Amino acid sequence: MNSKRRGEIRRLLQDEGTISIADLAQKLGVSLETIRRDVRPMTDEGAITRVHGAIGLPQHLGEAPFELRMRENAGAKRAIAQWVARTIQNGESIMLDTGTTTSFLARELLQHRNLTVVTNSSDIARTLATVNGNKVFMAGGELRSDSGAAFGVSAIEFVNRFSVGHAVISVGALDASGGITDYDLAEAEFARTVLSRGARKTAITDATKFGRRGLVQVCDLGGFDELVTDRDPPDDIVQALHAAGTIVTVAARHS
Repeated sequence: MNSKRRGEIRRLLQDEGTISIADLAQKLGVSLETIRRDVRPMTDEGAITRVHGAIGLPQHLGEAPFELRMRENAGAKRAIAQWVARTIQNGESIMLDTGTTTSFLARELLQHRNLTVVTNSSDIARTLATVNGNKVFMAGGELRSDSGAAFGVSAIEFVNRFSVGHAVISVGALDASGGITDYDLAEAEFARTVLSRGARKTAITDATKFGRRGLVQVCDLGGFDELVTDRDPPDDIVQALHAAGTIVTVAARHS
C-alpha cells in the first residue's frame, strides 16, 4: 500500500471524523477501487473502522450517537453553517431544530451579539446561552437520551408562541418527489412547526441526505425558501426545487 496515501487517509479522518469511501477517493484523486484496496488492510489491522457506511478512527467509536454524528462529514457541515451564519445579523431572531448541522450553525454564531434563539436542542441552548447578550428560549418536553433534545406536544406548543426572522431545520432525508422527510414522527412534526414560525425558512443538509426518503414527511419542496448544502444535488432534485421556487445554495462556492 502507498504509505504516503495511508498518512493522508489518517490525516483526513482526523479532520473529518468519518468520511465516505467516495468522498475519500475524490479528495485524494484516486479511483474507488484504489481506495478500497488501501482501506482493507487498515481496517483488518484496526487502524481504522467502518461505521455508518463510512470509515472512521476507532477512538471515536465510544462516543454517544449524537457526538459520533457530529463527526460525520464535519467539514461539509461546518462550511454550510459558516455560510448560513453570515446571512444572520446581530440582534436577529432564529429558531433551530435539533440536528448536527444546526449544532454546527450554533457554534458559528458564537461571534454574533444580541440574538434571540428558540430551540428544542440542549446542545444549541448551552452553546449560545449567556454569551454576547443573547436570549435563548428552550422548549420543554421529554428529553431524548441520544441528542438531548425535547419533543412532544409541550415542545411544539412552546415554539408556536414565537415568530422569528430565521427558521432553520436540519434535514434527515430529501428526494425529488417526497420532499423533506424524517425517520422519526416527533422530529418531523417539530421541524414542520419550526418552518411555520419563520419569515425566512431554510433547510440545511450535507449531500449524503439526497435521494433518501424517511418514514414521515416534513414538507414538500415548496415548504421552505432555500436549501443550503455542500454539493450540487442530483438533477432531478434541482429541477424539482426550481419548479417549487426554492433557492439552492452550495456553500462551498460562497466561502
